[in-house]
Amino acid sequence: MEAVDRYDTSVRDEGRFRVLVDAITDYAIYMLSPEGYVTSWNSGAQRFKGYRASEILGQHFSRFYLDADRQAGLPARALAIATKEGRFEGEGWRQRKDGTRFWAHVIIDPIRHSSGELIGFAKITRDLTERKATENALKRSEEQFRLLVQGVSDYAIYMLDPEGNVTSWNSGAERIKGYRSEEIIGRHFSTFYTDEDRLNGLPQQALATASRDGRFEKEGWRQRKDGSRFWASIVIDAIKDDFGEIIGFAKITRDITEKMETQRALERTREELFQAQKMEAIGQLTGGIAHDFNNLLMAVLGSLEILKKRMPQDPALSPLVDNAMLGAQRGAALTQRMLAFSRRQELQVETIDVSELLRGMMDMVARSLGPVSSLETEFPESLATIATDPAQLETAVLNLVVNARDAMPGGGLIRIKATEEVVSGGGTMPAGHYVRVAVADEGEGMDEETLKQAVTPFFTTKGVGKGTGLGLSMVQGLAGQSGGRLVLKSRLGEGTTAELWFPVTGAANIVEEPEQSVPKAANNSRPLRILAVDDDGLVLMNTALMLQDLGHTVIEATAGAAALDILRNENVDLVISDHAMPRMTGSQLALAIRSEWPKMPIILATGFAEIPEGSGIIDIPRLGKPFSQAQLAEAISRIAQ
Repeated sequence: MEAVDRYDTSVRDEGRFRVLVDAITDYAIYMLSPEGYVTSWNSGAQRFKGYRASEILGQHFSRFYLDADRQAGLPARALAIATKEGRFEGEGWRQRKDGTRFWAHVIIDPIRHSSGELIGFAKITRDLTERKATENALKRSEEQFRLLVQGVSDYAIYMLDPEGNVTSWNSGAERIKGYRSEEIIGRHFSTFYTDEDRLNGLPQQALATASRDGRFEKEGWRQRKDGSRFWASIVIDAIKDDFGEIIGFAKITRDITEKMETQRALERTREELFQAQKMEAIGQLTGGIAHDFNNLLMAVLGSLEILKKRMPQDPALSPLVDNAMLGAQRGAALTQRMLAFSRRQELQVETIDVSELLRGMMDMVARSLGPVSSLETEFPESLATIATDPAQLETAVLNLVVNARDAMPGGGLIRIKATEEVVSGGGTMPAGHYVRVAVADEGEGMDEETLKQAVTPFFTTKGVGKGTGLGLSMVQGLAGQSGGRLVLKSRLGEGTTAELWFPVTGAANIVEEPEQSVPKAANNSRPLRILAVDDDGLVLMNTALMLQDLGHTVIEATAGAAALDILRNENVDLVISDHAMPRMTGSQLALAIRSEWPKMPIILATGFAEIPEGSGIIDIPRLGKPFSQAQLAEAISRIAQ
């Protein structure tokens, strides 16, 4: 009875198993004979392969393989492996009844009798065509991405492992860094850092930041295989798996050296433009102040001169007047420095040999140094000539020497050197042929901030009462007005070198004042009717007093238009006019006078070379302000007929 029950249970279980297997549609599950013929077929097999059970039972399973695979013996090999190893598993292309292909995952298990005899095979096939298509698409995408990355030559794009070792290398990395892939893969990326950055732990800090924040971005110096450096823009991104664990880093480096240099050049240009605009504004202000100061000095000096002539010779009073005149003359010298800085001083331009000029003034320079400083000079036998005012150049060199002396209160060596230089351009000096005069000291030098302000008017480091702050401004003004440049080089604790650069004659367009055509001196004993024109009442009164004291009759006018009205109504032998007047300048007045009275003698009084080119008055003599009564008398004697 028990045996019958077990048999019935077994039959029932086998029936249930068949129903279960047949109901599975996602897998093709079927049996093969030991020779490979199909002995069972479920609904999943019918769905995958396209055969009904009646069409495929008794057929060899090799018909599911491609022709090439059958010819290569793959079906037999699969059964052999399953028999020998107890299992065969693999993937490959299979074909359906209609000839279409699908990608199959195949498992073949041998079925044996309890005695060990092989009685067939159980074969399970799954259609993975969709997964295969996805994998292929992914591979194509990855390959395209790899080709894209490899083809980028402007960026170094490469991967690092979690420790920072290089695991991939593109062509851009090879171009920028200089390493071939076989030379660098496996090495630590700190190879690209400078020695000082490695010592400071920058590579480790970069990875730590990327690990913590997900990204590290910075610019800095990196070095190539040949040791040369470049300015790099660096981005490091942390690569994490699905569980958030860091599996490596993606690193992108770009060489932006040229961009950085361009940016710095632009910043330097902007700074130079700002400095030039600032100095131009200061120069305009200084020139205007100097002009007004000249007028004040005219009134002071002229009045003192007349006072000295008219006052009784009292030993108690004369020194006071002389002292006042000396102070006014010092003010005039200060005005000349201000005008030199603003490039509005009238230069007496000559063609000179700098070596000869410097050798001729060395005795005076040596006397100005005192006992604690020593002098060393180096001048060639001769130099190419330059065009400038020799007296102003001597004053400029003396200023530089005195500055060098004052920079070494404890004494030291001052070197004066003159050389010829050829500049090809691209630096701070325009291309050209120059004569350079350098004055160097061994003093404390200047920091960067002080150096920037050194030529600013009234800036001085000498302390209250020990300097006007206009010495270097005057030197700079002379160099600029002569077509050259003042260059200061200094570092704190290393002394200072001041260089005057002048273009050699013919190398630059030097603005020279035209020679004046002056009539022969007249007999100044003859009294003249002189029209004095000046918009400044003090100056006009002072000029009139000096002229009257010389025996002349003076007619006064405070504007050009008034002067023309006077000329039309009165007899005048000579016109003396200020140049800088509102509405009608002295040069404009001179042109108007020439158009109506061509032979009228005219003298222009001016404190600086401000008469514009093309004014048509190049033959009109000028009288520098402030002028003395003697200079006024000499000017009149040279022009009046």
